[in-house]
Amino acid sequence: MSFHREAPRPGRTTLGAPLVVLPAQNIGNYLVIEAKWDRYGPYRFLVDTGSSVTLISPDLARRYGEKGVPPPFNAPQVHVHSAEGGQVILPAMTLRRLELGDARFEDVPVLIYDCSPLSDHLGVKIDGILGFPLFRETLLTLDYPRSRVLLNAAASAPLLPGDTIPFNNANKTPLIPIRLHDTTFIALVDSGSDAPLSLNPVGLQPAYAYGPRPGPVVGTLSGDHAPQVGRLADTLVIGSYALPRPLFEITDELSALGGDVLRYFTVTFDQERNQVTFYREATGPIGFDPQRSVGVSFSKAPAYWRVVGVIPDSPAATGPDPVQPGDLIIRINGDPVAQWDLRRFDQLVASARTITFTFLKGTEEKSKTLAVFDLVP
Repeated sequence: MSFHREAPRPGRTTLGAPLVVLPAQNIGNYLVIEAKWDRYGPYRFLVDTGSSVTLISPDLARRYGEKGVPPPFNAPQVHVHSAEGGQVILPAMTLRRLELGDARFEDVPVLIYDCSPLSDHLGVKIDGILGFPLFRETLLTLDYPRSRVLLNAAASAPLLPGDTIPFNNANKTPLIPIRLHDTTFIALVDSGSDAPLSLNPVGLQPAYAYGPRPGPVVGTLSGDHAPQVGRLADTLVIGSYALPRPLFEITDELSALGGDVLRYFTVTFDQERNQVTFYREATGPIGFDPQRSVGVSFSKAPAYWRVVGVIPDSPAATGPDPVQPGDLIIRINGDPVAQWDLRRFDQLVASARTITFTFLKGTEEKSKTLAVFDLVP
């Protein structure tokens, strides 16, 4: 199985130091880096190894877009979900420069995307999503345990500890073979997903320890969807690393390793040699805690959170006054939703037995206490 696409041509890359170290925030299993090279910054970017394009905000496009220069010849046609519910094509352009610490990228092919929904979800302003081809001329290391991103020259090719796995294709795409029980299949290494294992079960016949069952709504560029989630009975193997009984979500697309798996590793991508190296300094077993939930999914705005999905048979969906899609939440445990970023809310769900939400019904406020439960034990 292989993944075919024309390898995008990167712009010019200059590293001002043999090793560029970029501190990062690990927010909901996403690595977010911050950079400041002008008076408008700092800018924050999410690193997405599963994306074949780099997306930037309209503000960044206005400041650094090449005026009068036609978009790249091979600019992809990317359709996204619009605010009106339809589909729109993201406009393409060339970015004059993008600076990440001592790393400078020039003439970068990009698409323009309003990152506001992602910013509201993560609780920090996001100015762009850095696609995999941007790092074509570097060794890119995502060091999840130390919350940092490392860049060094691809020509240096240092010897790295860990397990080096070749890409499954010649198109500079991080598709690698992994194993489930005694079956090998191909998965995308996707740092732009916060999921554990996105699994396409076709041809695999996986054994399930729990599920699949309906999960929370997941927002993507192409729209929202509610995957089936659960826990596998078998062990997932990446190189020589064993991950027993991982959590998963079912997909009808390519299987992928998301941030909830990658967070255990330091992962180095070498596009020059078509390979990726996984390294884990810790020696203890890798375990996946139960996936806890309040049974409700949200789209977030500073003033309110809108309910976009309710998990069937959850406490939120039962009782005399069940939560409905479209309901507006203005406070959580008495605090305005503007004070709840993703990390704070995730910590609450991980530790609380109940959470009280204040809903806005017309001009009236109504509080409802929901039980937190193990969606996937």
